[in-house]
Amino acid sequence: MRKSELEKYNGQNGNPAYIAYNGKVYDVTSSDMWTNGEHMSAHYAGMDLTDEIDGAPHDDEVLEKFKIVGELDD
Repeated sequence: MRKSELEKYNGQNGNPAYIAYNGKVYDVTSSDMWTNGEHMSAHYAGMDLTDEIDGAPHDDEVLEKFKIVGELDD
């Protein structure tokens, strides 16, 4: 999946909420922490969050509960 395609999955207007991390694309739609594609008023679905997770109060293990729906091409 290209970044331009990932942007479509922003959790808005009935679209699923996908995020990318380390080349993998995760479906976070079902998470209450990603309502309307927004997480903690700081992170947004439809984006590659690889650089942002390093500053989060949790590690990347939190992503293990979400389904991987693809790989980020670029």
